[in-house]
Amino acid sequence: MSASVLFDAPGPKARVRNVIYSVVGSLALLALVAWVFLRLSDKGQFDGALWDIFNYAGIRENILDALLSTLKVFALAGVFSLVFAVLLCVARLSDHKPVRWVAVVFIDLFRSIPLLITIFALWVGILGHMTSMWALVLGLTIYNGCVQAEILRAGVNSVPKGQAEAAYALGLRKTQVTASILFPQAVRAMLPSIISQLVVTLKDTSLGFMILYPELLYSARLIGNNTPVNGVYPLVQTVIVFGAIYIALCLALAALANWIERRGRRAKVGIQPAKAEPPVEVTKV
Repeated sequence: MSASVLFDAPGPKARVRNVIYSVVGSLALLALVAWVFLRLSDKGQFDGALWDIFNYAGIRENILDALLSTLKVFALAGVFSLVFAVLLCVARLSDHKPVRWVAVVFIDLFRSIPLLITIFALWVGILGHMTSMWALVLGLTIYNGCVQAEILRAGVNSVPKGQAEAAYALGLRKTQVTASILFPQAVRAMLPSIISQLVVTLKDTSLGFMILYPELLYSARLIGNNTPVNGVYPLVQTVIVFGAIYIALCLALAALANWIERRGRRAKVGIQPAKAEPPVEVTKV
């Protein structure tokens, strides 16, 4: 029996209790799901006419346009936030106190302010006239850049100090050490956290509906509130369809992260040992 460093390994009675708890919990969850489906069925939410609206060409075109708008904002905000995170992380790790404190104040300030307030403040004109798309992109870039900067800083601090000291001993400058030694290892170590924050960025694009940007949630609201079928608004159907789209996007991003991680593990890094030469026979004189 293998022991865990976090808790004692369960004995025979504890394993039986865990199985019972798992079975009871699963049955309770299934019962809850069945109750929800029965309630929806009693209210006629599974009527084919309510779902048939998604076969209309106009509805499909609306959903496709909203999906492309969401992906465009996510792509821009994702790239800009990572670049901004690198700049903030470098400033956060700077040896110059004024630069370091400016980065600390900026990161702590915008991580504390709710993202919706930042987006709305940009949209109403703090920086002058700004379209809803760029207000959303800039708000996502600022907030997620601050979070990603702290993730990168944690990755840099996780690199053994001996590597940086060895690089300095070889005569490398701090910029070279950071760019060629610290950051590559930090990104590799913190890749799961970076991808997780990108998933958050993707989901936060839904805040665009508050500033009238035509992304997925804005489109869902229009479809659910403006296409009644026999006097019934297809809100449940809209939530299920658009929720499935968000889930598919997040799963695709997670799959991409797993692929990148596997490629990173297979990459040949480090110093390759030299092949041993065959032994040389020594002849006695």
